Amino acid sequence: MTAPSPTPPSLPAAGPRSNADLFRTFTRLALQGFGGVLAVAQRELVDYRRWLTREQFVEMLAISQVLPGPNIVNLSLMLGDRYFGLRGAASALAGLLAVPLVIVLALATLYAEFASVPVVAGALRGMGAVAAGLVIATAVKLFSTLRNNRMGPVLGTGFAALTFLLIAWLRWPLAWVVVGLGAVAVAVAWQKEAR
Repeated sequence: MTAPSPTPPSLPAAGPRSNADLFRTFTRLALQGFGGVLAVAQRELVDYRRWLTREQFVEMLAISQVLPGPNIVNLSLMLGDRYFGLRGAASALAGLLAVPLVIVLALATLYAEFASVPVVAGALRGMGAVAAGLVIATAVKLFSTLRNNRMGPVLGTGFAALTFLLIAWLRWPLAWVVVGLGAVAVAVAWQKEAR
């Protein structure tokens, strides 16, 4: 009797059991993500479910960021397709959008009625600060994946800092930064890969 071979560190330990599992998981993600689902998605898909490794999550996130549309929608489509093809992509997307759509429509109706109430405005400002904190926490948590990246932590951090400088401080349009700086980053990564 042979012992089972351990899962290599670059592969996830498990995957979704069914399309229903994908639907439930992405519904759960969507219901936890106020102001953005990215931080919750990383925790759920990598740490809790182990459907992806951190490196795989970062790679899928990078691809989803350069595609048109919301990052998490693109990520759900790619993950669903990876495990169950077109039906998996549809299940993950439906899980991500169905229940939140109903909630958002209800909240929009309430907001139209109570938008001028100071407590409501203050609550929305507070939710914005929490969402920004979640994005920063996710970036810090995923920083360790740069060690295994071909560009390494120094170049990766440099490109991140330059991106922040161009968009947040100099207020360059996002499309210019993605096309310009993205092309430079791809060229550098390609050169390092060729070595």
